[in-house]
Amino acid sequence: MRQYSTDLTPPWKKKQAPAPEVPADPGLVVEEPGSGFCGAVIRCEAGTVTLEDRFGKHRVFPMEPRGFLLEGRVVTLVRPTQAPAKPARTASGSVAVPGARARVARAGRIYVEGRHDAELVEKVWGDDLRIEGVVVEYLEGVDDLPAIVSDFGPGPDARLGILVDHLVPGTKEWRIAQAVTSEHALVVGHPYIDIWEAVKPTTLGIPAWPRIPHGQDWKTGVCKALGWPSDNTGAVWQAILKRVTSYKDLEPELLGRVEELIDFVTGSDGA
Repeated sequence: MRQYSTDLTPPWKKKQAPAPEVPADPGLVVEEPGSGFCGAVIRCEAGTVTLEDRFGKHRVFPMEPRGFLLEGRVVTLVRPTQAPAKPARTASGSVAVPGARARVARAGRIYVEGRHDAELVEKVWGDDLRIEGVVVEYLEGVDDLPAIVSDFGPGPDARLGILVDHLVPGTKEWRIAQAVTSEHALVVGHPYIDIWEAVKPTTLGIPAWPRIPHGQDWKTGVCKALGWPSDNTGAVWQAILKRVTSYKDLEPELLGRVEELIDFVTGSDGA
């Protein structure tokens, strides 16, 4: 039988030296001595802790000093020092699947215009694409896109998605895209002249992408306007790509189109 003093204060709560503080981490098993309830911590919030016993019963207790027993020792439960770990994310923002193996490549493909486009898509969506078994290939331009699609021969089990630069109504790219009519091929695009522009200026520490007069090589003009080496745009691109770490570094106009293509090729659009 527990003994109480004349002021009815339980002996384990009488003023004594501070008890060791123990974070109330989920799964920690403690006993609340006043009630004898013993259980594992399942929640800690607003100055209280919720315990679950071996029968699945829950009880909520205040987190008072010297309020619990841990392996027979009096302790003071305190809030965990670290928040519960959040699920890891891929660069595209998807929930990462630890230990997932790449799926055997699908018959379907995603085509992009150039090497830089392919490298950017791989860096941000590579983990997702490998899990889905989607291969990305680059075309070095889309002038012959209708013939390329015809040669590929898209079908219900081999869908083809194409990402086009500068896909704006009235442009050459727009007219070419309109010539692709297969129901198993989807052509989408972003409004930028080059994939470089899909990287947010803030990611690169510049106020904005400069406007380059029509007729000038866009990449060369950009490098000259920003004081970057204009004789090696490939090296400049690698420096840009290095600054991209996740989808947050890219413009929404590109993000939505790539996600749309992945959904289409994997058949997750409900078709």
